[in-house]
Amino acid sequence: MSDSNSTDFTNPSTFILLGIPGLEEAHVWISIPFCTMYAIALLGNFAILFIVKREPSLHEPMFYFLCMLAVTDLVMSTSTVPKMLSIFWFNSREISFSACLTQMYFVYSFSAMESGILVAMAFDRYVAICHPLRHSTILTNSVVAKIGLAVVLRSCIFTLPYPFLARQWPYCRTNIIPHSYCRHIAVVNLACADIRISSYYGLFNLFSVNGMDVFFIAMSYTQILRAIFRLPTKDAQLKTFGTCISHLCAILALYIPDFFSSLTQRFGHNVPRHFLVLIASVYLLVPPVLHPIIYGVRTKQIRDRLLQLFFHKET
Repeated sequence: MSDSNSTDFTNPSTFILLGIPGLEEAHVWISIPFCTMYAIALLGNFAILFIVKREPSLHEPMFYFLCMLAVTDLVMSTSTVPKMLSIFWFNSREISFSACLTQMYFVYSFSAMESGILVAMAFDRYVAICHPLRHSTILTNSVVAKIGLAVVLRSCIFTLPYPFLARQWPYCRTNIIPHSYCRHIAVVNLACADIRISSYYGLFNLFSVNGMDVFFIAMSYTQILRAIFRLPTKDAQLKTFGTCISHLCAILALYIPDFFSSLTQRFGHNVPRHFLVLIASVYLLVPPVLHPIIYGVRTKQIRDRLLQLFFHKET
């Protein structure tokens, strides 16, 4: 490899991903949990899609939104993990400039889609609990499709500045990215220019998109809790609240790692770099792994279909 640390160049044709800097000797061992989590994410999310498609009784808004969540989980994890594993296993560190920006776009757009889908699922829970008699008339198939389209368009539009901003900076010092994938802040930090606009846009996007989504989810659950507390018996209250547990767990699985990773990347100056990179890499796999497990365990219809699927031959 040439002296890429000090070569004078502008906008390199390729970047070099280091994987987990400082833990190169442990890459093979690190790959084991990554590969296992990725396999679980693939199996779990494809199982959700297969079961919902196969069972007509599951063709309702909550499960349509769950399928959208499964698709975003699959795309987000697949856009990064195979490249990570190639670094860990084969030391295949090169990635073209265009592929790097494409990966960046996919990671951030599908992460934003996940957030938007969780808002849509919160709205579904709100309508189901606060307006149960009107649920089927409010959340028709066409309304669900329009919500899904709005989530996709919002995510695609808000994410576009990431690769465009990254492309405009001159990269005249190094093409080595001390990360396992093309994270926006890790790429633009290599630029020999004032990149404050990229950093500020990243924070703006974090708080305007995810922040607004958290606000709308909180508003939905405020109304949901008010409706639950008006129910006459403790039994009815617990049963109704139980229908929200899966969604609440999915929210925590996405937002806690997301905010923690984003804020530590920007403000964790005293945190070891390998820890920051490891957290940012694991974060991409936490929601795809946990979402199908949460809904598979907590949702009776899916749990029953899963058991039928795996034990069909024995019954």
